Amino acid sequence: MRVQSGFVRKSALTVACGVGVVWVGLAGYAIAQPRGAGPLPLPTTLTDFFQPGSQPGDLVAPMASAQSCGGCHGFYDEAVEPYTSWTASMMGQAARDPIFYACLAIANQDADFAGELCLRCHAPQGWIEGHSTPPDGSALTGLDFEGVGCNFCHRMVDPFDPDNVSPAEDDAVLAGTADLPVNPHSGQYVLDFEDRRRGPFVTPSAPHEWLQSPFHRSASMCATCHDVSNPALTRQPDDSYDFNDLDTPHPTHDKYDEFPLERTYSEWSMSDFAQGPIDMGGRFGGANPLVSTCQDCHMPDVNGAGCFFTDPWPDLPRHFFNGANTWVLKAIRNLYDDSESLLTEDSVNDSIARAIGMLQAASDLELTHDGVDLTARVINQSGHKLPTGYPEGRRMWINVRYYDATDQLVFEHGAYDAGAADLDDGSTKVYEGKLGLDAHAASLSGLPQGESFHFVLNNTWLKDNRIPPRGFTNAGFESVQAAPVAYAYADGQYWDDTEFSIPLTAAYAEVRVFHQLVSKEYIEFLRDENTTNTDGQTAYDQWALLGKSPPVEMDFGTISFGCNDADLAAPLGQLDFSDVVAFLVAFSAMEPAADIALPMGQWDFSDVVAFLTAFGTGCP
Repeated sequence: MRVQSGFVRKSALTVACGVGVVWVGLAGYAIAQPRGAGPLPLPTTLTDFFQPGSQPGDLVAPMASAQSCGGCHGFYDEAVEPYTSWTASMMGQAARDPIFYACLAIANQDADFAGELCLRCHAPQGWIEGHSTPPDGSALTGLDFEGVGCNFCHRMVDPFDPDNVSPAEDDAVLAGTADLPVNPHSGQYVLDFEDRRRGPFVTPSAPHEWLQSPFHRSASMCATCHDVSNPALTRQPDDSYDFNDLDTPHPTHDKYDEFPLERTYSEWSMSDFAQGPIDMGGRFGGANPLVSTCQDCHMPDVNGAGCFFTDPWPDLPRHFFNGANTWVLKAIRNLYDDSESLLTEDSVNDSIARAIGMLQAASDLELTHDGVDLTARVINQSGHKLPTGYPEGRRMWINVRYYDATDQLVFEHGAYDAGAADLDDGSTKVYEGKLGLDAHAASLSGLPQGESFHFVLNNTWLKDNRIPPRGFTNAGFESVQAAPVAYAYADGQYWDDTEFSIPLTAAYAEVRVFHQLVSKEYIEFLRDENTTNTDGQTAYDQWALLGKSPPVEMDFGTISFGCNDADLAAPLGQLDFSDVVAFLVAFSAMEPAADIALPMGQWDFSDVVAFLTAFGTGCP
């Protein structure tokens, strides 16, 4: 038997001696590894990453270009029309994202055909047209680069339809789809074979076939790509995750039997918002303050017309798709001509401003102190964990700066060096998810056990202290593979408190909460681990050129501590008549609190002058 790097069935194992081959036995497989070489990529196949739903070759009518939609759905009122805002969203640019391509390259290096899992959501139009092979995106062409395009979303069919409200035409589509999804995740979509477009409104005047579809207002539609599992891994009885047999589809295709990579939809499903709506007072924009579904926040309603020749609707969803991405659109403009991406400087700046607004609306900051410790409470106002989504490189942290009475910096927690892109994470709370490899996955891959950015190979969560949403319960989040890891939240808790010791000389503090999309550690991993193409270097160069993923300030607050020597009575941090009374009582009793001027140990007029001077100075 000729031995090559990769898996062979144990039943076919032949022991070879003296031929420079090292055998490492693993559950169900053995790795044949030439000395001095690693076993990667795992020799997985397309079958290992097979997902039910529509398949390449299913469509009768090919996908239509989004640019053909722009003629009627764009350029007439950019405040409401769907086309322009979609082009300047990460949905519209999902297949041009340089961070995605850098990650895609590593995925394919780690496991053959792993890119299949990535392309079906980032370039679904190309995937359904059969352009995902090879799985590095090199076969994508033309409208494939439109990312999550108009025709794709508006041809989606509800695979479940629990309330039996889908168009009657969907019955035939579902009946003609060989493998239907078990639950929504990982790009398991069903598309109409014909170019029959769907949406939430009745539009009898549409110049193309149009079907009213309640599915397009549902959060389960978003779950199609915003719950992501690795189908090459199966949950074991002990709740660990192991690789499946080679060249074999996942046995159930149930996302909760597969390894969880992202659980944004499931987090929402276990929140109070899923039982909503909740009146958020217009926090996320739009004409409707009531928030329940993903669309209520990410596609806020407005009074406007979806097409230039229709009457306005009072609840037209704006196609903003606001998220946390604040700089990658600029990178795309640097890498692609505007005539191809359809981006403009104004549309990109507007989109970034909306993303910053979304981040700032997602949390609140409350500050208290007891004279010894400062407590920073970060409150999650979103419908999912904060932060959520793709965990690699994405993080939030608390920055605290203490100042003395002369406004000099005394001490700082969570300092960030913008030039070096280095965070002092040891002195503060960082909210993040950390994945990695257990001992079994490490032996399988030849990589070290522990924390890892190799998301296709990762099979364990090492940390998840991201703040849960309203309605959080430990049992509920455990049931959807989204429980906190190496951290604890009480049922009902949608905030987190962090205590910081107050330096003796600190008069006040400035506290900020920051969010960063791509950390230095992650972008350097994408650059340094790439051995197949230049996508990692391209992503790194754009990251460096555009400010190294500048952190976004989500929240800001100030708090004073015992303003100065005149702050003798509660409430601390506030000078008022109670402090005057406290001084007079202490002065009369010759207590240390009133002995604030030289000579010490002597209560005289100099102490009165010092108190009045401090009282007049006020709090910083």
